[in-house]
Amino acid sequence: MATRTTTSNAPRRTPFLHVALALQALTIFLQAVSAGLLLTASYGETLHGVGARVMYGASMLYLLAAVLAWKPGGGSPRPVWHASGFLVLASAQVALGTAYVPSVHLPLGVLMFGLSVLALARR
Repeated sequence: MATRTTTSNAPRRTPFLHVALALQALTIFLQAVSAGLLLTASYGETLHGVGARVMYGASMLYLLAAVLAWKPGGGSPRPVWHASGFLVLASAQVALGTAYVPSVHLPLGVLMFGLSVLALARR
């Protein structure tokens, strides 16, 4: 009877991490949509404000998923650093949006979306 051997170098499947990352990318994309509505519809500001809270929560969920994939799951700590960076960017994004600094808020949002899609594609 043949037995299957696993090594510590084998990549581990972490579906929660993938789902959390996809959710973060989706919420950032929806923030871009709601930013357009902010300029054209009366309810845009409310939608964008609620979306900011959801996006921030998704960033925290991504960090939690990365920590769970790393510590108890035995994975690489690299996703924890990426998720921490996203949370820092999300914090800056919320602060800049609240302070009405669109000259930095908008490009930072585009950067965050690009980094989210890149991280998702690398998974």
